[in-house]
Amino acid sequence: MTEVKIRKPFFIVNPKAYIYGEEVLNLALVTDELAKENDIDCLFTAQLVDIPAIVERTSHLIVTAQHMDPLVPGRGMGHVLPEALKASGVKAVVLNHAEDPLTLSNLDKTIKRAREVGLLTIVCADTVEQCKAVAQLGPDMMICEPTSLIGTGNTSDDEYIKQTNHAIRSVSPDILIMQAAGVSTGDDVYRVLRGGADGTGGTSGIIKAPDRKAKLVEMMGALKKVQDEEKR
Repeated sequence: MTEVKIRKPFFIVNPKAYIYGEEVLNLALVTDELAKENDIDCLFTAQLVDIPAIVERTSHLIVTAQHMDPLVPGRGMGHVLPEALKASGVKAVVLNHAEDPLTLSNLDKTIKRAREVGLLTIVCADTVEQCKAVAQLGPDMMICEPTSLIGTGNTSDDEYIKQTNHAIRSVSPDILIMQAAGVSTGDDVYRVLRGGADGTGGTSGIIKAPDRKAKLVEMMGALKKVQDEEKR
């Protein structure tokens, strides 16, 4: 059972493999500072080799691996061991991203292994049908994201958000839902959260911004606005 409890609305910064080393650490430090300042839960993904430095230097991030395999300690050269992620300070793992898709069988095994070691699972899905099928496997969180929109700066339309939210919640109302396709502005953040998502975040909109901190301030500010409105 995972030890992580996520407060809604939440945010994710997912640099993928665009940046690494000192550059990704600097982004993590800025994200950590803003997560504390805004009192929001924020996931931050990173390359495996960069995770230890990020864990050591931050205190308000849910440090997240970008992949994991369902193996157990022993033979498994070249694969990512769940226990090793846990020992390094990782709290969550992204699975089944469009850039690294898994079969349904392998995804099921990997979610179960993550649960065994106490890692939060964040599983990506594309279509409404995929969202419903993946929800049956019981992940902690899902990212609904049409593959065609990844990296384009175009967000999912309101109907897609509505249908995928409903598909997941019809299976389990406990699964947290993230809508993040093309989200790159404060207005995008506000719209998807007001459309029923529990969280959002971004990659290219943040990485390609001339001033990454300013972009995070803008996007987290919109999330904070929704948070404050929901408290009223």
